[in-house]
This record gives sequence, structure tokens and C-alpha cells, in this order.
Amino acid sequence: MNNKSTHQQFKSQDRDKKKYTIGGGIVVLLIAISPYLFYLYESFPTDSNVWETFLFKIETNYQSIYLFAWFLTGKLIPLYLLFIWFFTCKHWWHWIILIPITMYLFQTWGLINQSMQLDEVELLYMIPVMLVIIPAVYLIRAKVFNRVRGDDMKAFEEELKTKRTLWDELKDLFR
Repeated sequence: MNNKSTHQQFKSQDRDKKKYTIGGGIVVLLIAISPYLFYLYESFPTDSNVWETFLFKIETNYQSIYLFAWFLTGKLIPLYLLFIWFFTCKHWWHWIILIPITMYLFQTWGLINQSMQLDEVELLYMIPVMLVIIPAVYLIRAKVFNRVRGDDMKAFEEELKTKRTLWDELKDLFR
């Protein structure tokens, strides 16, 4: 009976390893094709700002569809890689990756809406997102380190009340 349960455990572990290997292989493949996806803009017409196919028609205010596609891939490919990083990262701080994701989303939205002020105003729209994410990540960090170090909450509150120099703060980040 004991040998049977041990055998089933090994079978289960083998299935988990196969699933992990397949998932990892898919992630590696998605990252590996990113340069090819980036250079897709080269297949767009360079001499027209209108692109018609039997499925759709795209018009742009840019000089050409080629230029628009170049700008778009310059925003979408980093966004694509950031999403892969966000969904595969197992660290507690992975929520902070939402800030550059938000930045690229706003830039892409502005680009699609033909806004010529590509990277200027989006930072103002990101402030509410950053105001939520940064304190939340810091509190998660504090709780994690609180459990790891075994500090009590009173010591943590006292630490928050003390005035510290920038150098002390930086040293604390790496201890």
C-alpha cells in the first residue's frame, strides 16, 4: 500500500514537471518571437497613409502606415514583454510592474487616437495608479519583512515615525 502511494506521488510529480516544462517552453517561445513581432512594421506600405485590405481599412494622420506601425510596435512589444513578465513573476514586488504597463497602455491609446503629443500627458493620468500601487507594494514589503524578521507591529510603527536620511533608507532597502 505504501509503495503504491509513493508510486502515485512520483507520477504526480512527473505530471507537474511536464506541465512546468511545457509552460516554461511556451513562455520562452513567446519571448523568443518578440523581435520578429517587432519587425512586422516593415511589411506595411511606406508610401501611403491609408491601408486597405478585404477585411478592414486603416487611415492615419502620420506620413505613412509604415511610420504608424513603427510607432505602434515600439509601444506594443515592450507592453507584450511587460505582460509576460508580470504574469510569470513570482516575486512579491511584481505589482510594481503595473506602473510601466500603465504608461505603455496610455501611450498606445494616445498613438491609436492619433494624438501627436505621444508621451507628455500620460504621466498625469498615471499618478492615481502610482498613488495606489506604490503604497500597496510598500505595505506588502513591510508585512513580508515583518514576518521574515519576526518584528512586532509596534517596532514597525516606531520605525515609520523616525526621521531618517536618504542614505539610511537606501541601506534599509538592501538589508
